[in-house]
Amino acid sequence: MNTSAWIRQFHRWISILFTLTVIANFVAMAVRHGVPPPWITYAPLLPLALLLFTGLYLFALPYFSRDRARHGSSKRSLGDQEVSQ
Repeated sequence: MNTSAWIRQFHRWISILFTLTVIANFVAMAVRHGVPPPWITYAPLLPLALLLFTGLYLFALPYFSRDRARHGSSKRSLGDQEVSQ
Protein backbone atom coordinates (compact mmCIF):
# COMPACT_ATOMS: atom_id res chain seq x y z
CA MET A 1 0.00 0.00 0.00
CA ASN A 2 1.44 3.39 -0.95
CA THR A 3 1.64 6.40 1.35
CA SER A 4 -1.42 8.20 -0.02
CA ALA A 5 -3.65 5.16 0.37
CA TRP A 6 -2.34 4.57 3.90
CA ILE A 7 -3.00 8.18 4.91
CA ARG A 8 -6.50 8.05 3.38
CA GLN A 9 -7.31 4.88 5.34
CA PHE A 10 -5.83 6.39 8.53
CA HIS A 11 -7.94 9.52 7.99
CA ARG A 12 -11.10 7.41 7.72
CA TRP A 13 -10.40 5.50 10.95
CA ILE A 14 -9.47 8.66 12.82
CA SER A 15 -12.73 10.28 11.70
CA ILE A 16 -14.63 7.36 13.23
CA LEU A 17 -12.64 7.74 16.46
CA PHE A 18 -13.33 11.49 16.50
CA THR A 19 -17.06 10.89 16.03
CA LEU A 20 -17.10 8.39 18.90
CA THR A 21 -15.30 10.79 21.25
CA VAL A 22 -17.76 13.58 20.43
CA ILE A 23 -20.68 11.21 21.07
CA ALA A 24 -19.05 10.21 24.38
CA ASN A 25 -18.88 13.91 25.26
CA PHE A 26 -22.61 14.38 24.71
CA VAL A 27 -23.47 11.19 26.59
CA ALA A 28 -21.31 12.28 29.53
CA MET A 29 -23.04 15.67 29.60
CA ALA A 30 -26.47 14.06 29.53
CA VAL A 31 -25.69 11.51 32.25
CA ARG A 32 -23.86 13.84 34.63
CA HIS A 33 -26.19 16.84 34.07
CA GLY A 34 -23.28 19.23 33.85
CA VAL A 35 -19.68 19.46 32.83
CA PRO A 36 -18.07 16.09 32.07
CA PRO A 37 -14.61 15.21 33.40
CA PRO A 38 -11.73 16.96 31.63
CA TRP A 39 -10.36 13.76 30.07
CA ILE A 40 -13.68 13.27 28.23
CA THR A 41 -13.89 16.93 27.30
CA TYR A 42 -10.42 17.03 25.76
CA ALA A 43 -10.50 13.53 24.24
CA PRO A 44 -11.66 14.74 20.77
CA LEU A 45 -8.73 17.14 20.40
CA LEU A 46 -6.07 14.60 19.46
CA PRO A 47 -8.16 12.94 16.72
CA LEU A 48 -9.19 16.40 15.52
CA ALA A 49 -5.54 17.48 15.18
CA LEU A 50 -4.73 14.28 13.28
CA LEU A 51 -7.73 14.89 11.03
CA LEU A 52 -6.48 18.40 10.34
CA PHE A 53 -3.05 17.27 9.18
CA THR A 54 -4.20 14.25 7.18
CA GLY A 55 -7.06 16.26 5.67
CA LEU A 56 -4.71 19.04 4.57
CA TYR A 57 -2.42 16.46 3.02
CA LEU A 58 -5.28 14.80 1.16
CA PHE A 59 -6.60 18.19 0.04
CA ALA A 60 -3.23 19.27 -1.36
CA LEU A 61 -2.39 15.90 -2.92
CA PRO A 62 -4.02 16.51 -6.33
CA TYR A 63 -2.30 19.88 -6.68
CA PHE A 64 1.16 18.44 -6.15
CA SER A 65 0.83 15.13 -7.95
CA ARG A 66 3.36 14.20 -10.63
CA ASP A 67 0.65 13.65 -13.21
CA ARG A 68 -0.65 17.21 -12.89
CA ALA A 69 2.86 18.67 -13.08
CA ARG A 70 3.59 16.61 -16.19
CA HIS A 71 0.35 17.56 -17.97
CA GLY A 72 -0.27 20.96 -16.38
CA SER A 73 -0.04 23.03 -19.56
CA SER A 74 -2.53 20.88 -21.50
CA LYS A 75 -5.24 21.04 -18.84
CA ARG A 76 -6.84 24.45 -18.82
CA SER A 77 -9.89 25.71 -17.06
CA LEU A 78 -12.69 27.37 -19.03
CA GLY A 79 -11.48 30.79 -17.91
CA ASP A 80 -8.02 30.17 -19.38
CA GLN A 81 -9.24 29.13 -22.83
CA GLU A 82 -9.36 31.65 -25.62
CA VAL A 83 -12.79 32.37 -27.01
CA SER A 84 -13.08 32.24 -30.80
CA GLN A 85 -15.67 34.43 -32.49
